[in-house]
Parts: sequence; C-alpha cells; structure tokens
Amino acid sequence: MDSSSDLFRRLEQLNAIGAALSKERDINRLLESILIAAKTITHADGGTLYRMTEDGRALRFEILRTDSLHIAMGGTTGNPINFPNLPLYNDNGESNDSMVAAYAAIHDKTVNITDAYTEAGFDFSGTRSFDERTGYRSQSFLTVPMKNHEGEIIGVLQLINAQNPATRQVIPFSSADQSLAESLASQAAIALTNRLLISQLEELFEAFINLINLAIDEKSPYTGGHCQRVPTLTMMLAEATDTTREGPLASFHMDERDRYELKIAGLLHDCGKVTTPVHVVDKATKLQTIFDRIHLIDTRFEVLKRDAEIHALRRQLALRESILDTAAEANIWQEYQDQAQLLDAERTFLRQTNIGGEAMREDDQQRVRDIGSRRKWRNVDGVETEFLTADEIDNLTIRAGTLTMKERDVINHHIVATIKMLEQLPWPRHLTKVPEYAGGHHERMDGKGYPKGLTREQMSLQARMMGIADIFEALTARDRPYKPGMKLSQAMGIMANFKKNGHIDPDLFDVFVRQGVYRRYAEQFLDPAQIDAVDEAALVRT
Repeated sequence: MDSSSDLFRRLEQLNAIGAALSKERDINRLLESILIAAKTITHADGGTLYRMTEDGRALRFEILRTDSLHIAMGGTTGNPINFPNLPLYNDNGESNDSMVAAYAAIHDKTVNITDAYTEAGFDFSGTRSFDERTGYRSQSFLTVPMKNHEGEIIGVLQLINAQNPATRQVIPFSSADQSLAESLASQAAIALTNRLLISQLEELFEAFINLINLAIDEKSPYTGGHCQRVPTLTMMLAEATDTTREGPLASFHMDERDRYELKIAGLLHDCGKVTTPVHVVDKATKLQTIFDRIHLIDTRFEVLKRDAEIHALRRQLALRESILDTAAEANIWQEYQDQAQLLDAERTFLRQTNIGGEAMREDDQQRVRDIGSRRKWRNVDGVETEFLTADEIDNLTIRAGTLTMKERDVINHHIVATIKMLEQLPWPRHLTKVPEYAGGHHERMDGKGYPKGLTREQMSLQARMMGIADIFEALTARDRPYKPGMKLSQAMGIMANFKKNGHIDPDLFDVFVRQGVYRRYAEQFLDPAQIDAVDEAALVRT
C-alpha cells in the first residue's frame, strides 16, 4: 500500500511533469519525456509509448525503454524501432482484442494486469518470446489509453514491471499507480495534441511563406533562388556566431525559439518583391522592358542606311542625266559606304552600351547623347525626329548596371513593402522581431543604408547577419540576368571593402571568414568554377 508521503511526493512530481511537458517544443523529446515521467512516478522498469497511425487503424511504436536490460529505442536515442505496427482490426474488420495495447485503444479502457503469464484473455506470446530471448520476466502491466481534447484516442502508454522502490522487487501496479498514470496520460495527451497543433500551424505558416516565395519565383526565375539561399546562409552565420567563444560576439547565444524566429525572418526578407514589376526585376539590359528595345534602334539604323543608299542612288541618277562621270559616281557611292560604316559602328557601340557593366565612362555617355541628338530619322508617321528618345538616352547612359535611378527606387521599395506587410501581421510573442530582422538587411553600419538609415547600434545582430547574407548571395549568384556569378575571391574582396567602409558588421564578417561560413556555403550553392583560393588572413586584417 502506498504511504501518504510517497503518494504526495509523486503528486508533486506529476504537477512538475505536467508543467514541463507543456513547455517542450520537440515532438520526439516530448514523447520521450512522457514515457520517462510515467515510469518514474509508477516505479516501472520498462514501458512503451504508442501513437495512433494517421488512418486510425493501428498503433505505431514511438518510444521503448527497459532500464534493467539497458534498452532505449526511439525518440532522441537514434535507435529506430523496427517493430511492425500493432493493428487494431483484422482483415474482417473485427477488433484485435487479444493484444492488450490494442484493446485499451479500441475500448478506451485502462488495463491493469498483475501477471502477464497467468492473465487470461490476452495474447502475450510475443512477450514470452521476448523473455526467452533476453532472460527477462515480464510480469505486471499497466496499459493506459491517451485521449485528446476531442475525446479521440491518439496513443497508448504501456508500463511494465512496477518495482518496490526499496527492494526493486517486481510488484503489481497499485490503484494509486493507475490513477497517477491515467492523470499523466491525460496531461500528456493534451501536451502532445497542443504541440502537434502548433506544429501543424507552423507548417501551414511556413507553407504560406513558401507560397509567397513561389509567387516571386514564378514572376522571376532570378529571385526565387535568392529567397531560399539567403535564409540558409543567414542561419549558417548565426550558428557559427552561436558557437563563438571568444571575441566581441562570445556572449551571443540562441535557443530553438530564437532560431525559428530568425529562420522565418530569413524566409520573409524579400516578401515585398511581390509588388515589384517583373520587367524591373528581370531587367537584363538597359533598354529592356517587356522586350529589349535595342531592336527598335537596330531598325532605325537600317532605316538610316536605306535612306542613305536611296539618296546616293538618286544622286547618281541625277548625275547621269547631265553627263556620264564614273569618278563622281564612285565618290558618291564611297560617301554612302563611309556613312553606312559609321552607322554600323554607332549601332555596335549602342548595342555594347545596352549591356550593363560595372562603370560607364563619361565620354561614352556623351557619345550616346550625341548620337541621340545629332542624328535624325523619319518615324512611322513620316515626321523627322531625334534618333533616340529622352528615355532611351536616360537608359543607355546608366553609369553602372542596367537600372535607372527611378527603377532603382522601384527595386528599393521592396524593402519598404516588406516591412509594411510584416508589420501588419499579429505576430505571437516569440516572433515579434521578425519585421525588424527581415526589414534591416539593406541598412548599413554607418547609417547610409535604407529605408530607415539605421546605424549599427540601432540594429539587432540578427538583422546585421541577414545583411551580410543578402550581399554575399547577390555577389555570387549565378542565376542573375545581368551578370555571371563572381569567383569566391572576388566576392570576398568586395565584402572586405564593405567591412572597411562601414557597410557591413566587421565582427560578424570576421566570424563569416574565420568559421569558414562562406566556404561551406560556396561548396553547397556555387559552381565549382567559382570556388578559388581566398586569403583569409588578409580579409580579417582589413
């Protein structure tokens, strides 16, 4: 018979266990904790936790423990349970009442057995076979169904061989043991159901995030990969920072909630790009909109060449009406060929200019303006007009890249849209920092970034991590329409300059280098031809 003090102590354990179960986020650790807790408060030597299969027709082994045999399977052990599922019904649809765990689940009834070898009505042949192989003696059984808040059976908790705490002798499970186990099973079922519901909501939420990224991906194949790679690289840098044990970042640590919050922020960091026009995101050349307008300019050059040829031929015909002068005709034709050659050269120049680059020289910009204003052509309405429109000149004289200032503003607006979108959501307490983390990846340490012009001191470490990840991914990406992916050494050299000029966080960049984050990322995502030698010592000294 249980003493009052022992029962009171076990009730206190039950309360503490219930509180602990409600805080556990990991399903495997939760299941493991349930079984271990049940064994503890009932002094059981062994036990098994079953969960109902998705179709509700069988029990699946989840956790198995037998202390005296040092058996630990399932859960966090890394030892899989390869036993087949326990069917609740046979092929004829009849209840599998011969198996005690199945009986408890089918009939929603606790089964307390004093000795499996003498109990009638249940099939313990498998238990006897196990005992013969191991030398064990399975005796007392306590099998408790687990129900969720809707009264549905979600699993079964089975305990084996209650022991006298003082002598370790196997004894039957007492009525107090049964009451405690049933109470624990009820609390555990609620904790497990809540955790599963939360997990399902998290999965649904992440699925919606992936849906947004898929929408961006469908709009442009050049940004979809970015939306996946940046969060991956951000988490790699965060984990490396978390393991740092010396230097200015030694105090930074993350728990599972911190990791999840940063992961969500990474996945959503560019969600505002759903508002960005595709022709701006995908602008591979300076004159590209829905199509590359360089072909319109090609046509104008052909019109000028045709007009020049017609003019030359008319001059030759006019000359022949008065006198046959082959030399004069030859001069006229040579003038035409010289003019056609000049037109071809100017067309080649504009075509090359149309391809964005790192920096366009001032004299090349002026040459574009000269061509646009000096040359005239007759448009489809027969009206003589300037060869290049103001918009075409504006685009073709872009100093770097392919975007005009107006288009850059459109691109940059995506971060404003991101912040605005994320701040509208009713974030739970453990995700309240998502908008700040996601919205800060275009800020700079010196306050010259956008959209808020934050300084290093005004930004979280996580937002600064995301800034490094965003820049490095953009430099090395090989799926952009306007540039090839940089070699590793070139990208890291640019990053080092960004560290020096106050663009990125210097301490995080040192972790990025020293912990080899950049190289692990490169091995996973870059083309092997991009991966070359990097002078890490020089990068850290910069």
